[in-house]
Amino acid sequence: MLTLYTAAGTCALATHIALEEAGATFELAKVDFSQAAQRSPGYLAVNPKGRVPALATDQGVLTETPALLLYVAQMYPAAQLAPLDNPFLLARMQAFNSYLCATMHVNHAHGRRGARWADEASSHADMLRKVPQTMAESTALVERELLAGPWVLGAQYSVADGYLYTLTRWLKGDGVAVADYPKLAAHMAAMEARPAVQRMLAAY
Repeated sequence: MLTLYTAAGTCALATHIALEEAGATFELAKVDFSQAAQRSPGYLAVNPKGRVPALATDQGVLTETPALLLYVAQMYPAAQLAPLDNPFLLARMQAFNSYLCATMHVNHAHGRRGARWADEASSHADMLRKVPQTMAESTALVERELLAGPWVLGAQYSVADGYLYTLTRWLKGDGVAVADYPKLAAHMAAMEARPAVQRMLAAY
């Protein structure tokens, strides 16, 4: 049995979507960030990084969204959640997921997790002011160069789409209007029509 450690509004939702799309049997373990449960001894024993997602498998615990998404796609190949038979397209998917993880998510985190990078309140405020600009720049790049349409890789839906949807949900709070990006707005609407996404949303 798989167990997904998750929290509402976090990037863990991408893995949750992937598991739903795969038809996997899994349990949810919700980590209460409002009580700093991600820093509790119990959770740190699961994931010493103190973050979500973490996926407990029969071989051990996996972390980091790009890794979890590929794991789900490989474990459930019949769901066709990644171009596993096309090395180039698979690498493109991984490049996209890496961009979301290493750049776009980090841009977002500067507005909410400033203490990771600086101690002074003035530094946190400066980072917060920068977020609308950096998130808009990342969103424009996705719209212009990375989102083939209708899905990230074009005609084939993949785990990258659930990841993009998860971060798209953050944009309003970061001062970026999704409606200004037609391809992304259409992607978001298409995602919200998928039963797997609806099941994920209902779980929180």
